[in-house]
Amino acid sequence: EGPFTLEVNAERRLKVANNHSCTHLLNKALIEILGKHVEQKGSFVCDKYFRFDFSHFEKLSREQITAVESRVNQLIRQNFALVEKRNVSMEEAKEMGAIALFGEKYGDKVRVVNFGPSTELCGGCHTSATGNIGLFKINSEAAIAAGIRRIEAVTGDEAEALVNELQNTMCGIRSMLNNAADVSAAISKM
Repeated sequence: EGPFTLEVNAERRLKVANNHSCTHLLNKALIEILGKHVEQKGSFVCDKYFRFDFSHFEKLSREQITAVESRVNQLIRQNFALVEKRNVSMEEAKEMGAIALFGEKYGDKVRVVNFGPSTELCGGCHTSATGNIGLFKINSEAAIAAGIRRIEAVTGDEAEALVNELQNTMCGIRSMLNNAADVSAAISKM
């Protein structure tokens, strides 16, 4: 009943917004690469990473994961500005090509969020342009239910830290193999 103070951690909120916007780019890339049967089935977004659940009938190959990462990073580098339309009718949103997510119930008026080729109905917080997201990297891809896959991914500083960790691991392995130029071939010989 008394006064209260609200404080927003601006740095954390920015990372959450970047990760949330990246879920939209990931959704677009998955549809382009895997097919129109892909539908978002859920997500979790925080400042450190995000999860993205989607419909698909099989494990993604290493080539598909690489293609998805490449497409998302391409969309990030194109630095599409956020184009947001509020109080749009559902009919107008459909005419814009907006994707409605996993059976959610929407009101008479909706918010449409667009980043270049990605157009979705969404009420979340977003970055002002895709370039703010930085690097995108997939941590894991796995089944969570029949016909439902989950991608866990990182962006920005967290993606950079992951790449550095992987590079350090590779350097350590290479060192153990007498600085072999082709690590895979050296391991195969063992």
